[in-house]
Amino acid sequence: MTLDPTKKGTSAHKPAPAATGHTYWVIPDGYIPPESSGTLESHESICVLNTGATDAELHITIYFEDRDPLEDIVAEVPARRTRHIRTASLRSGEQSIPAGVPYAITVSSNIPVIIQYSRLDTTQPELALMSVMAYPLG
Repeated sequence: MTLDPTKKGTSAHKPAPAATGHTYWVIPDGYIPPESSGTLESHESICVLNTGATDAELHITIYFEDRDPLEDIVAEVPARRTRHIRTASLRSGEQSIPAGVPYAITVSSNIPVIIQYSRLDTTQPELALMSVMAYPLG
């Protein structure tokens, strides 16, 4: 059988997509501004890309300067999808990340993923958008 490279959409001969990235990531600088101005809300997001054929199960831990970490936070990113997880939505039991408090994040995944971190700061009319790659360790 000869494969015709001009024919698109036939998946019988395509290899399964490989998961790219790392399984352990660190984001040392987190901060949810307590106030917003204008129509946009200040927020931060863990942006995850899963290029693999398997769903990614993320285990997230939030560390603080002066209190115990928030642990056992689980999120899922379906295979071959992206997900933007707002840090204000993360919960460990009844606890969440308080606004106006510095924090850091670790993310471990059952398969390699790529993680970027974004912050939208609208505390003043001249809003700021910052986005950085998380630091991979595994």
